[in-house]
Amino acid sequence: MELRPYRYCRYLTRSPWDAEDLVQEALTRAFVTLGTVFRDLPNPRAWLFRVASNLWIDRARRSGVELPASAPDEPSAWTDPRSAREAAGTVLVRLSPQERAAVVLKDVFDFSIEEVAETLATTPNAIKAALHRGRGKLVDTSEVPERAPAPGALDAFCAAFNARELERLAELLLESATVEFVGVVTEYGREAPKDPRTGSFAGTLAPITFDARGGVPPALLEGYLGASPRCEVRAYRDGWILLFWYEHADGPKVRTVMTVETAGDRIARLRNYFFTSDVIAEVCAELGVPFRVNGYRYWPDAAPTSAE
Repeated sequence: MELRPYRYCRYLTRSPWDAEDLVQEALTRAFVTLGTVFRDLPNPRAWLFRVASNLWIDRARRSGVELPASAPDEPSAWTDPRSAREAAGTVLVRLSPQERAAVVLKDVFDFSIEEVAETLATTPNAIKAALHRGRGKLVDTSEVPERAPAPGALDAFCAAFNARELERLAELLLESATVEFVGVVTEYGREAPKDPRTGSFAGTLAPITFDARGGVPPALLEGYLGASPRCEVRAYRDGWILLFWYEHADGPKVRTVMTVETAGDRIARLRNYFFTSDVIAEVCAELGVPFRVNGYRYWPDAAPTSAE
């Protein structure tokens, strides 16, 4: 059973940030449901994908995304699944939620038509129709939208971070801002992030450590030189993110990425993906930058994984 169905959620949401949220929500829902199941699941992988699919389709409905109204019984004329896989990386956004899930399950994860129908709680004929529509949309070309310039608050954040100005970093936050280490802790307001003992800003400015309280396992710190990181604004997809470069014996590597939501010249929300290895790997691979991961949690791990 794939315990972290990140890759599937990434295809659905087309966003590493939304994918990580969907994974956490799906696993939470799955573990709660498993507490009420008294028989072995016949297909745990398909069941977990069904949980993620239902959550995502429900979310899409609430946000006003239009779903297919009907499913004609015509068979699909598609003969080249590989072409769908190659095209999916750039134009899956054209597909409705059900079409996207069907194409990903069939052409990326190699589910059978029957398994896709079971996962999406529909009929094989409905899946054939969704595949026919979805694959047809994937052959269309799309224009790359123009990118808006990076908000000034991101440049100001990088300048303050690289100058090690903790107070200035906090001043960039709205009083109602949230700062989150995804999966670990969420801070509210300006004071908590700059706390020299527990604040996320203070922690990110400091070198990476590992001790009895936790941190990054030594196996994942091989070659790390113990210096504080450097921040950089980088264009990513249709927006901007922050990359944090850490010095290693074989050169600088990205060890975390942050997303920033701004309001004018202030920061309303900042999310640090330091302990989400899937997101770091996906984003850095897409950008073509060298990286290292930090595991999935702050507290000590009895069996840390090896470094990338």
